[in-house]
Amino acid sequence: MKKAIQIPNAPAPVGPYSQAILAGGMLFVSGQIPLNPATGELEMNSIEEATHRVMKNIVALLEASELNIEQIVKTSIFLKDLNDFQAVNAIYASYFPGIPPARETVQVARLPLDVNIEISCIALANG
Repeated sequence: MKKAIQIPNAPAPVGPYSQAILAGGMLFVSGQIPLNPATGELEMNSIEEATHRVMKNIVALLEASELNIEQIVKTSIFLKDLNDFQAVNAIYASYFPGIPPARETVQVARLPLDVNIEISCIALANG
C-alpha cells in the first residue's frame, strides 16, 4: 500500500509524479528543486540560496508526513556544476548536525527548469 504526499508547502510536480510517496515504512521524496512554493519563483541567485530552498522543500514534505530530517537515510544530489560541490556541502551539512545520510553527488548536463541543483531522498517512517 502506498500513499501520495501532496502539500502546498513544497513545489507542485512539473510532471506525472508525486511530491513524495509513503510506502513500506519509508518516505520516498521526489527530486526537489529551488522553487519557492509560495511565490512560484526559482531561488537561484546563488548556489547557497538554491540549496537552502531545496532543503526547506524537503523539510516541508517530511513534516507533512510527521517525520524529521534525522529520519533521512539516503540522499541524491544532482548539480549542474560540480564546482559548486564545496558550497553545497557547507549548506547541506548544516541540516544534518547528527549522523548524515548516505548519499551520492553527481554533475548532470541539465535539470528541470534549468535549475542548478536537485535533491531527492529516502527517509525511514518507522523507527
